Order: sequence, then C-alpha cells, then structure tokens
Amino acid sequence: MFAPASTPTAALSALCIDYRDAPLADVLQDPQLLAAFSFGHEAARVDDTRHVQVTLTPLTAAPLEVWRVNDHVQHGQRDGIAFSHGSGLQFCALELADTGDIETVAAEAYARFEAWLSESLYARPLRIWNYLDAITEGEGDAERYRRFCVGRARGIGRAQHPHELPAATAIGHAQRSGRFQLYWLAATTPGTPLENPRQVQAWRYPRQYGPQAPGFARALLPASSNMPLLLSGTAAVVGHASQHDHQLEAQLDEVLTNLQTLISSARTQRPALSPALGQRTPLKVYVRDAAAMPQVDALLAQRLPGVPRIVLHGHVCRRELLVEIDGCHV
Repeated sequence: MFAPASTPTAALSALCIDYRDAPLADVLQDPQLLAAFSFGHEAARVDDTRHVQVTLTPLTAAPLEVWRVNDHVQHGQRDGIAFSHGSGLQFCALELADTGDIETVAAEAYARFEAWLSESLYARPLRIWNYLDAITEGEGDAERYRRFCVGRARGIGRAQHPHELPAATAIGHAQRSGRFQLYWLAATTPGTPLENPRQVQAWRYPRQYGPQAPGFARALLPASSNMPLLLSGTAAVVGHASQHDHQLEAQLDEVLTNLQTLISSARTQRPALSPALGQRTPLKVYVRDAAAMPQVDALLAQRLPGVPRIVLHGHVCRRELLVEIDGCHV
C-alpha cells in the first residue's frame, strides 16, 4: 500500500481555496501549500509537483488558484503521478499525450487513477478535473466527449455506485494542445455526493447522449465541516436537456440558478454554509467563444459583485452550451 510517512488524521483540516495575485515562486515556498494552478499557454511551468499549468487562455492575466491546508504538506512523484498530501487530503495530477484517440487515452488515465486509489490511504476521490482537446469534435457516438466517457468507464473497470461518485468537470481546450490533463482531490474519508433537483443525475442520462453516461455527481459535500462544498462543472441543463440554445445571457442565468439550487440542497445537510454565492465562492468560468468572454465577465460582475472568478476560454461538452462554471463554496 502506498502510504505517506505518517498516517493521516481521520478528521480533515480546513481546505482553503482562493485566487492570489502573487509570484508563483513565493506561493511554492508555503509549507502548507497543497496545490497551485496557473492558467494559459504562456504560464510558466516549474519543477514542483504541487504546480499545474492549465492550458486554457484566461480573459486577462489570471491570478493563481491556491489550495492550502492546516498542516505541513509532503509532495513528490510516483509512476508519473504528481502528488501532495496533508490533513487527510491528497492532490494528484496526471498528464498524458493526446494523439487523437481520446477513448484509449482516457482508459489509460483512469486505469492508473483507479490503481492509485486502490493502493493509497487517500482512497476516496472528492473532486476531479479533466481537460482535453476538441471535446465536441466528431459526429454522433464518434464525438470525442462520448468516446472519453466510454474510455473513462473502461479504465475504471467496474460499476460505480452513485454514493461514491465525485464532483467533476470536463472541459475542452479551444486550441489543440496534444495534452490530456487529469487531476483530483482525494481524502481518507468519503464525502456525500449531491444532486440538483432541477436536473437528471448525469449517470442516468438517456442513450441519446452517448453509449456511456457520464460518471459524476453535481456536487460533493466533504465529511468535515471545515471543507468547502465542491461544485461540479455546471451548465444550462434542466432535466437532461440543454436550455436557451445559443443564448449566452439566458444560459448564464440558468447556470447561476443551478449553482444556487445546489447550495440550497447542501444547506439542508450543512446549514452553516452561506445561503448564497459570495466572496468565499471562487468560481472558474469556461466560455466557448473567446469574443464573448468580456460579456460574460461583465454580466457576472453585475449579478455576483465581489465573487472571485477566473474567466477562461474553454469548450463545454455540448456544442449548444456556451458557458459552464465550477467552484467551491463555504
């Protein structure tokens, strides 16, 4: 079994996720840093396993996304997977070359993901991100997102029960990168997957969306009250159908309604959560059309004043959907 130098505590310490305008070198000096993310093709890549360069172009020079815990963090690399851990939490990142066959790439990535969890004390995935090229390229069941879903299920290699599904995001690079990025947050203690009563569970999507339904929960509530609510990638979907075909502002409002509904659902189990999106709800906003990014940013400034956000050029997994948002909430 792959284990850290000391057995992690059962209770999770606070995970703090925020956006910080600071030099990356300074952030990496923090002994309690679990992970740091920079955005854009021009962002520096450094030799530190806690750092990930997300190759999605931001609207403006983006701050770093910084994850911290209340403990000294150990970090390293094993079998091509970068890891860091502390306070009962582990961050892992895996990057593979994407040569075009995304089903095979996803199958390999998720087989390695599953093998890692099976050998780790941090065996409970809470949150996953997937970034891949050309997510909606191809027609019908040949579409790359559909093939990705097939590959992911093949790599996991077993049926997943709804109670073990993590929150997740899958977004396409607007430009070819040749990279598939998978990173995740796992814990020693499982969380509680949450669903949106306005939406059909993703794992119950009908056949019209592909041969393999996506495997994720709409949000996840970690076991510890010191952890934020983890919000999956959320788009303008009601039931299982896309809403407001190619209407950007209406879709954005639908996304915000879905996020607010998830927060309200989570508060039935954890009333201490803030009742609304606010300053402690850092959001990542993915916009399909680069020319629409300033409009989305301006609309969010009106609707959610003071809410921290990073606006990124990224493609949602359905062509008619123009914007998606993920984040966390305290």
